[in-house]
Amino acid sequence: MHALIINMASATDRMAFMTAQMAHFGFVWERIEAITPETLAPGQANPVWHRWERPLRVTEMALCASHMAAWTQVVALNAPCLVLEDDAVLAAGLPAFLAQVQTLAGIDHISLETRGRRKSMGPLRNDLPMRRLWQDRTGSAAYVAWPSGAAKMLAQARTAGAPSDALISATPRLLSWQADPALAVQLDIADHYGVPRALATTSLIDAVRKPVASAGYGAAERRAFRRRRILSQLRIGMRMLRGRRAEVQAARDWPKISL
Repeated sequence: MHALIINMASATDRMAFMTAQMAHFGFVWERIEAITPETLAPGQANPVWHRWERPLRVTEMALCASHMAAWTQVVALNAPCLVLEDDAVLAAGLPAFLAQVQTLAGIDHISLETRGRRKSMGPLRNDLPMRRLWQDRTGSAAYVAWPSGAAKMLAQARTAGAPSDALISATPRLLSWQADPALAVQLDIADHYGVPRALATTSLIDAVRKPVASAGYGAAERRAFRRRRILSQLRIGMRMLRGRRAEVQAARDWPKISL
C-alpha cells in the first residue's frame, strides 16, 4: 500500500525518523509538503475556517489543509493509501494488517492509532483485527483512507474547516473502522504506552495559543460558535446511539449467523 507522509520542509529530523521507518517496513511512499501558517492560502480570511465549533489556531488550519492535500492525492491515485503525520510510531504488525485490508470494499477509513481516549466501537470482526468505529475522540497521525473516504472528507473540509482529527470524526456517512489492537501512536504520547521515544518532539499545534471567541468575534459570531458546538454534540450522541443499536442487533443476529 502506498504511504503518504505529511512533513514540513523544516522538520528534517522528523523526516529522517519517518524515512527510517519506511525503509524498515519496505513501504513505497511519498512526502506531502505540509502547509504552514505562512503558506496557508488564502489564509485566515477564508470564511471556511470560521465555521467550526470554536475559533481555530492557524496551526490547526494549516494541518487540516495538509491532510486535504493528502486526501487529494488519494483520490488522484484512486487506491487506498496509508496517511501519516511525521511523528507517527508504527507497530511491527502494520504491514501484515495493510496487506489484509487493502482489497476490501465498502470501507472509507481505518484509524490505526490510539491516544488514550475512549472510542465508541462495535464488536471485533471475525475475519480481521478491527472494529466498526462509530465515534472517535482524537488523533489523525496514522490512518488508511480509501478514495471514497478521501472524497467525503474533502467535501466536509470545504464546508467547515476544523482540526484534522475532528473533521474526520465529523464527516457524515464516513464508513470508519479502528484497528484493534492499535498499530500506531504519536511520539508525544509514546511514553504512555511504553513505546521507546526515538525522537524528542513538541506539539507544533500548541505552539500557537488557542484563540478565544471573545477576541475578534462579534456577538452573532459567538452565538454561531455555541450553536455549532451544541449541534455537534447532538450529532455525536446520535452516532453513538446508532452504533449501540447496531451492536445490539448484531448480538441478536449472532446465533442465526453462526448456524
